[in-house]
Amino acid sequence: MRILHLIAFLAVLVTAVVAWTKEDHEIFDLVSAIEAAEGKGTTFYSWLEVPPTASTSEISKAYRKKSLQLHPDKNKGVKNAHERFARLGVVASILRNPEKRERYDFFYKNGVPRWRGTGYYYSRFRPGLGTVLTFLVMLTSGLQYLVQKMNYNRDLKRVHEIRDQARAAAWGQKMAPLEGQRKVKVNLGGGPRLDEDGNIIAGKMVDMVVEGDEVYILEADGSLFPVNSDTAVPPSIKRTWFLSLVTRLVGKAVRRDGTKIEGASAEPEGEGEDSDGGSGTGSDVPSSGAVTPKEGSTSGGGSVKGGQRAATTMAGGKRRKAVRRK
Repeated sequence: MRILHLIAFLAVLVTAVVAWTKEDHEIFDLVSAIEAAEGKGTTFYSWLEVPPTASTSEISKAYRKKSLQLHPDKNKGVKNAHERFARLGVVASILRNPEKRERYDFFYKNGVPRWRGTGYYYSRFRPGLGTVLTFLVMLTSGLQYLVQKMNYNRDLKRVHEIRDQARAAAWGQKMAPLEGQRKVKVNLGGGPRLDEDGNIIAGKMVDMVVEGDEVYILEADGSLFPVNSDTAVPPSIKRTWFLSLVTRLVGKAVRRDGTKIEGASAEPEGEGEDSDGGSGTGSDVPSSGAVTPKEGSTSGGGSVKGGQRAATTMAGGKRRKAVRRK
Protein backbone atom coordinates (compact mmCIF):
# COMPACT_ATOMS: atom_id res chain seq x y z
CA MET A 1 0.00 0.00 0.00
CA ARG A 2 2.84 2.37 0.86
CA ILE A 3 4.46 1.70 -2.49
CA LEU A 4 1.22 2.57 -4.29
CA HIS A 5 0.98 5.84 -2.35
CA LEU A 6 4.58 6.64 -3.25
CA ILE A 7 3.96 5.94 -6.94
CA ALA A 8 0.82 8.10 -6.89
CA PHE A 9 2.71 10.95 -5.23
CA LEU A 10 5.50 10.75 -7.81
CA ALA A 11 2.95 10.75 -10.62
CA VAL A 12 1.32 13.91 -9.26
CA LEU A 13 4.72 15.52 -8.83
CA VAL A 14 5.78 14.68 -12.38
CA THR A 15 2.51 16.08 -13.72
CA ALA A 16 3.05 19.32 -11.82
CA VAL A 17 6.63 19.61 -13.05
CA VAL A 18 5.70 19.00 -16.69
CA ALA A 19 2.94 21.63 -16.47
CA TRP A 20 5.40 24.56 -16.18
CA THR A 21 6.53 25.96 -19.52
CA LYS A 22 9.39 28.22 -20.50
CA GLU A 23 7.06 31.25 -20.37
CA ASP A 24 6.04 30.24 -16.83
CA HIS A 25 9.69 30.14 -15.80
CA GLU A 26 10.13 33.66 -17.20
CA ILE A 27 7.21 34.85 -15.08
CA PHE A 28 8.66 33.14 -12.00
CA ASP A 29 11.96 34.97 -12.49
CA LEU A 30 10.25 38.34 -12.97
CA VAL A 31 8.07 37.93 -9.89
CA SER A 32 11.09 37.08 -7.74
CA ALA A 33 13.20 39.92 -9.20
CA ILE A 34 10.46 42.56 -8.78
CA GLU A 35 9.77 41.55 -5.18
CA ALA A 36 13.48 41.67 -4.42
CA ALA A 37 13.98 45.11 -6.03
CA GLU A 38 10.66 46.89 -5.40
CA GLY A 39 9.47 45.23 -2.20
CA LYS A 40 7.72 42.05 -1.19
CA GLY A 41 4.19 41.74 -2.52
CA THR A 42 4.84 43.99 -5.54
CA THR A 43 2.98 42.71 -8.60
CA PHE A 44 3.13 43.62 -12.27
CA TYR A 45 -0.01 45.70 -11.91
CA SER A 46 0.97 47.50 -8.72
CA TRP A 47 4.36 48.37 -10.18
CA LEU A 48 2.71 49.94 -13.23
CA GLU A 49 0.08 51.48 -10.95
CA VAL A 50 -2.86 50.03 -12.88
CA PRO A 51 -5.70 47.74 -11.75
CA PRO A 52 -5.72 44.05 -12.78
CA THR A 53 -8.69 44.85 -15.06
CA ALA A 54 -6.77 47.53 -17.01
CA SER A 55 -7.03 47.44 -20.79
CA THR A 56 -4.07 47.10 -23.14
CA SER A 57 -4.14 50.84 -23.93
CA GLU A 58 -4.15 51.70 -20.24
CA ILE A 59 -1.18 49.39 -19.68
CA SER A 60 0.73 51.00 -22.57
CA LYS A 61 0.03 54.48 -21.20
CA ALA A 62 1.17 53.44 -17.72
CA TYR A 63 4.30 51.87 -19.18
CA ARG A 64 5.28 55.08 -21.01
CA LYS A 65 4.82 57.09 -17.85
CA LYS A 66 6.82 54.63 -15.74
CA SER A 67 9.59 54.31 -18.33
CA LEU A 68 10.17 58.09 -18.21
CA GLN A 69 10.62 57.82 -14.46
CA LEU A 70 13.00 54.83 -14.60
CA HIS A 71 14.99 55.81 -17.71
CA PRO A 72 18.73 55.43 -17.01
CA ASP A 73 19.45 58.93 -18.40
CA LYS A 74 17.30 60.40 -15.63
CA ASN A 75 18.76 58.11 -12.99
CA LYS A 76 22.49 58.48 -13.52
CA GLY A 77 24.45 57.04 -10.66
CA VAL A 78 21.47 55.06 -9.39
CA LYS A 79 22.34 51.46 -8.73
CA ASN A 80 20.62 48.88 -10.96
CA ALA A 81 18.87 51.60 -13.00
CA HIS A 82 19.47 49.73 -16.28
CA GLU A 83 18.19 46.43 -14.83
CA ARG A 84 14.99 48.04 -13.52
CA PHE A 85 14.32 49.76 -16.86
CA ALA A 86 14.85 46.53 -18.82
CA ARG A 87 12.66 44.62 -16.37
CA LEU A 88 9.88 47.18 -16.83
CA GLY A 89 9.90 46.57 -20.59
CA VAL A 90 9.56 42.80 -20.11
CA VAL A 91 6.65 43.27 -17.69
CA ALA A 92 4.84 45.57 -20.12
CA SER A 93 5.34 43.12 -23.00
CA ILE A 94 3.82 40.29 -20.94
CA LEU A 95 0.78 42.29 -19.93
CA ARG A 96 0.19 43.51 -23.51
CA ASN A 97 0.27 39.93 -24.83
CA PRO A 98 -3.15 38.28 -24.24
CA GLU A 99 -1.79 34.72 -23.83
CA LYS A 100 1.09 35.67 -21.55
CA ARG A 101 -1.16 37.98 -19.53
CA GLU A 102 -3.66 35.18 -19.05
CA ARG A 103 -0.86 32.98 -17.75
CA TYR A 104 0.38 35.69 -15.39
CA ASP A 105 -3.16 36.32 -14.13
CA PHE A 106 -3.36 32.65 -13.19
CA PHE A 107 -0.31 32.98 -10.92
CA TYR A 108 -1.51 36.42 -9.78
CA LYS A 109 -4.71 34.88 -8.42
CA ASN A 110 -3.38 31.50 -7.25
CA GLY A 111 0.15 32.46 -6.22
CA VAL A 112 3.51 31.46 -7.62
CA PRO A 113 4.37 27.84 -6.69
CA ARG A 114 7.26 27.24 -4.34
CA TRP A 115 8.40 24.16 -6.25
CA ARG A 116 8.96 25.24 -9.82
CA GLY A 117 10.18 22.00 -11.34
CA THR A 118 13.58 20.39 -11.77
CA GLY A 119 14.00 21.96 -15.21
CA TYR A 120 13.63 25.45 -13.76
CA TYR A 121 16.32 24.98 -11.13
CA TYR A 122 18.63 23.02 -13.43
CA SER A 123 18.53 25.72 -16.13
CA ARG A 124 19.48 28.39 -13.58
CA PHE A 125 22.02 26.66 -11.38
CA ARG A 126 23.56 24.21 -13.90
CA PRO A 127 25.01 21.66 -11.47
CA GLY A 128 28.28 20.03 -12.52
CA LEU A 129 28.96 16.33 -12.97
CA GLY A 130 30.33 16.01 -9.45
CA THR A 131 27.22 17.60 -7.96
CA VAL A 132 24.93 15.33 -9.97
CA LEU A 133 26.88 12.20 -8.99
CA THR A 134 26.89 13.24 -5.33
CA PHE A 135 23.14 13.80 -5.45
CA LEU A 136 22.55 10.41 -7.08
CA VAL A 137 24.76 8.64 -4.52
CA MET A 138 22.92 10.33 -1.64
CA LEU A 139 19.53 9.61 -3.21
CA THR A 140 20.18 5.91 -3.91
CA SER A 141 21.85 5.40 -0.52
CA GLY A 142 18.92 7.08 1.21
CA LEU A 143 16.42 4.89 -0.65
CA GLN A 144 18.44 1.79 0.21
CA TYR A 145 18.48 2.81 3.88
CA LEU A 146 14.71 3.31 3.70
CA VAL A 147 14.30 -0.21 2.33
CA GLN A 148 16.48 -1.54 5.15
CA LYS A 149 14.27 0.25 7.66
CA MET A 150 11.11 -1.21 6.12
CA ASN A 151 12.61 -4.73 6.13
CA TYR A 152 13.70 -4.29 9.74
CA ASN A 153 10.21 -3.30 10.84
CA ARG A 154 8.75 -6.23 8.90
CA ASP A 155 11.20 -8.66 10.54
CA LEU A 156 10.44 -7.28 14.01
CA LYS A 157 6.74 -7.81 13.39
CA ARG A 158 7.41 -11.36 12.23
CA VAL A 159 9.54 -12.09 15.32
CA HIS A 160 6.78 -10.87 17.63
CA GLU A 161 4.24 -13.03 15.80
CA ILE A 162 6.43 -16.14 16.15
CA ARG A 163 7.01 -15.48 19.85
CA ASP A 164 3.28 -15.02 20.42
CA GLN A 165 2.51 -18.29 18.59
CA ALA A 166 5.10 -20.18 20.64
CA ARG A 167 3.82 -18.76 23.94
CA ALA A 168 0.21 -19.50 23.01
CA ALA A 169 1.16 -23.10 22.23
CA ALA A 170 3.08 -23.44 25.51
CA TRP A 171 0.82 -21.52 27.90
CA GLY A 172 -2.59 -21.84 26.31
CA GLN A 173 -5.01 -19.20 25.18
CA LYS A 174 -4.96 -17.42 28.54
CA MET A 175 -1.23 -16.75 28.04
CA ALA A 176 -0.50 -17.50 31.70
CA PRO A 177 3.29 -18.08 32.07
CA LEU A 178 4.32 -21.53 33.28
CA GLU A 179 7.55 -22.49 35.00
CA GLY A 180 10.21 -24.58 33.31
CA GLN A 181 10.85 -25.32 29.67
CA ARG A 182 8.00 -26.11 27.31
CA LYS A 183 8.71 -27.77 23.97
CA VAL A 184 6.14 -26.90 21.32
CA LYS A 185 5.71 -27.00 17.57
CA VAL A 186 5.03 -23.73 15.78
CA ASN A 187 3.84 -23.33 12.21
CA LEU A 188 6.24 -20.97 10.38
CA GLY A 189 5.09 -21.82 6.87
CA GLY A 190 1.59 -20.38 6.87
CA GLY A 191 -1.72 -22.21 7.10
CA PRO A 192 -2.61 -25.56 5.54
CA ARG A 193 -2.78 -25.61 1.74
CA LEU A 194 -3.61 -27.98 -1.08
CA ASP A 195 -0.97 -29.52 -3.32
CA GLU A 196 -1.41 -30.35 -7.01
CA ASP A 197 -3.22 -33.62 -6.16
CA GLY A 198 -5.64 -31.92 -3.80
CA ASN A 199 -4.01 -33.23 -0.62
CA ILE A 200 -3.87 -30.99 2.44
CA ILE A 201 -0.31 -29.98 3.35
CA ALA A 202 0.36 -28.49 6.74
CA GLY A 203 2.62 -25.48 7.08
CA LYS A 204 6.26 -25.80 8.05
CA MET A 205 6.30 -26.93 11.68
CA VAL A 206 9.36 -26.01 13.74
CA ASP A 207 10.31 -27.31 17.18
CA MET A 208 10.60 -24.46 19.66
CA VAL A 209 11.24 -24.13 23.39
CA VAL A 210 9.56 -21.60 25.66
CA GLU A 211 11.24 -20.83 28.97
CA GLY A 212 9.80 -17.91 30.89
CA ASP A 213 9.67 -14.90 28.58
CA GLU A 214 12.33 -16.34 26.28
CA VAL A 215 11.57 -18.28 23.10
CA TYR A 216 14.10 -20.49 21.31
CA ILE A 217 14.26 -22.54 18.12
CA LEU A 218 15.38 -26.07 18.87
CA GLU A 219 18.11 -27.08 16.44
CA ALA A 220 18.69 -30.67 15.26
CA ASP A 221 21.79 -30.98 17.47
CA GLY A 222 19.84 -29.90 20.54
CA SER A 223 21.16 -26.34 20.68
CA LEU A 224 18.80 -23.44 21.27
CA PHE A 225 18.66 -20.42 18.96
CA PRO A 226 17.04 -17.38 20.63
CA VAL A 227 14.15 -15.67 18.89
CA ASN A 228 14.05 -11.99 19.91
CA SER A 229 14.44 -8.50 18.51
CA ASP A 230 18.19 -9.11 18.07
CA THR A 231 17.33 -11.60 15.33
CA ALA A 232 16.23 -8.78 13.03
CA VAL A 233 19.05 -6.88 11.32
CA PRO A 234 18.73 -3.15 12.11
CA PRO A 235 19.25 -0.61 9.31
CA SER A 236 22.72 0.85 9.01
CA ILE A 237 24.08 3.57 6.76
CA LYS A 238 27.34 1.59 6.64
CA ARG A 239 25.55 -1.20 4.75
CA THR A 240 24.41 1.06 1.93
CA TRP A 241 26.03 0.30 -1.41
CA PHE A 242 28.40 3.28 -1.60
CA LEU A 243 29.88 3.02 1.89
CA SER A 244 30.11 -0.76 1.55
CA LEU A 245 32.03 -0.33 -1.71
CA VAL A 246 34.41 2.20 -0.15
CA THR A 247 34.98 -0.06 2.86
CA ARG A 248 35.84 -3.06 0.65
CA LEU A 249 38.23 -1.04 -1.50
CA VAL A 250 40.01 0.38 1.55
CA GLY A 251 40.26 -3.10 3.06
CA LYS A 252 41.81 -4.52 -0.11
CA ALA A 253 44.28 -1.64 -0.30
CA VAL A 254 45.35 -2.13 3.32
CA ARG A 255 45.87 -5.88 2.83
CA ARG A 256 47.84 -5.26 -0.38
CA ASP A 257 50.08 -2.72 1.33
CA GLY A 258 50.68 -5.11 4.21
CA THR A 259 51.86 -7.85 1.80
CA LYS A 260 54.23 -5.44 0.09
CA ILE A 261 55.72 -4.32 3.37
CA GLU A 262 56.28 -7.92 4.47
CA GLY A 263 58.08 -8.80 1.24
CA ALA A 264 60.18 -5.64 1.30
CA SER A 265 61.36 -6.29 4.86
CA ALA A 266 62.75 -9.70 3.86
CA GLU A 267 64.51 -8.52 0.73
CA PRO A 268 67.58 -6.83 2.25
CA GLU A 269 68.52 -10.07 4.03
CA GLY A 270 68.88 -11.91 0.72
CA GLU A 271 70.89 -9.10 -0.81
CA GLY A 272 73.29 -9.13 2.12
CA GLU A 273 73.99 -12.84 1.81
CA ASP A 274 74.32 -12.61 -1.94
CA SER A 275 77.07 -10.02 -1.57
CA ASP A 276 79.14 -12.45 0.53
CA GLY A 277 79.97 -14.43 -2.56
CA GLY A 278 77.44 -17.30 -2.35
CA SER A 279 76.04 -18.89 -5.54
CA GLY A 280 73.67 -21.64 -6.56
CA THR A 281 70.29 -22.30 -8.16
CA GLY A 282 66.89 -20.81 -7.34
CA SER A 283 64.62 -22.54 -4.83
CA ASP A 284 61.81 -24.64 -6.26
CA VAL A 285 59.55 -24.01 -3.26
CA PRO A 286 57.17 -21.03 -3.60
CA SER A 287 57.60 -18.43 -0.89
CA SER A 288 56.34 -14.96 0.03
CA GLY A 289 59.70 -13.31 -0.58
CA ALA A 290 61.67 -14.70 2.40
CA VAL A 291 65.29 -15.61 1.66
CA THR A 292 66.32 -19.27 1.73
CA PRO A 293 69.38 -19.51 3.97
CA LYS A 294 72.60 -20.86 2.37
CA GLU A 295 74.18 -23.96 3.75
CA GLY A 296 77.66 -25.43 3.51
CA SER A 297 79.35 -22.43 1.92
CA THR A 298 83.18 -22.72 2.02
CA SER A 299 85.51 -19.93 2.87
CA GLY A 300 87.11 -18.03 0.02
CA GLY A 301 85.71 -20.13 -2.80
CA GLY A 302 82.07 -19.27 -2.42
CA SER A 303 81.07 -22.80 -3.62
CA VAL A 304 78.31 -24.96 -2.15
CA LYS A 305 77.77 -28.70 -1.81
CA GLY A 306 75.99 -30.57 -4.59
CA GLY A 307 72.19 -30.66 -4.36
CA GLN A 308 71.96 -27.70 -2.03
CA ARG A 309 69.65 -24.82 -2.88
CA ALA A 310 71.08 -21.32 -3.16
CA ALA A 311 69.52 -18.15 -1.88
CA THR A 312 66.91 -16.46 -3.97
CA THR A 313 65.90 -12.84 -4.04
CA MET A 314 62.86 -10.84 -5.09
CA ALA A 315 63.23 -8.66 -8.19
CA GLY A 316 60.34 -6.81 -9.78
CA GLY A 317 57.81 -9.08 -8.08
CA LYS A 318 59.33 -12.29 -9.62
CA ARG A 319 61.78 -14.81 -8.19
CA ARG A 320 65.16 -15.16 -9.84
CA LYS A 321 68.35 -17.07 -9.24
CA ALA A 322 71.08 -15.39 -7.25
CA VAL A 323 73.98 -14.39 -9.51
CA ARG A 324 77.48 -15.42 -8.54
CA ARG A 325 79.81 -12.45 -8.20
CA LYS A 326 83.32 -12.93 -9.53
